[in-house]
Amino acid sequence: MDIAHLEAEYAALDLPQFDEVTALRLGQVLVDLALADRLPVVIDIRTPDRTLFHAGLPGSAPLNDLWARRKSNTALMFQLPSLLVAARNKAKGEPLDKHGLSGADYADSGGAVPIRVRGVGVVAVATVSGLPQVEDHKLVVRGIRALAGG
Repeated sequence: MDIAHLEAEYAALDLPQFDEVTALRLGQVLVDLALADRLPVVIDIRTPDRTLFHAGLPGSAPLNDLWARRKSNTALMFQLPSLLVAARNKAKGEPLDKHGLSGADYADSGGAVPIRVRGVGVVAVATVSGLPQVEDHKLVVRGIRALAGG
């Protein structure tokens, strides 16, 4: 996926509102999508200061939890999908540590998409880990679109 596509895709992902119940609904949508295709993923939905939903599906591994946390941190820090951050960094030849971010806490790998509320901005992040990074990203986008009714 190229940078322009990722930017346009993210620009269309605003939600009208977001709260704990919305997080639960999004989590269930993502679980249902993943189970339907037997995807071995971890699904994590969090705000900057608390986890609202977390599920480890069959075949996922403890490392997927660590990747989810690191990708979530990146998406929240840049307020952009982690795949877009990765694409921009790759285009510039810049690793995350150029921004002073440790690889122990941040990963510019796809799968974390910030959740934006119209008129408010980024309020949370939804993350999937366990597939190749583009597939992680696509699953989160599918989930957010399904929740938004699109």
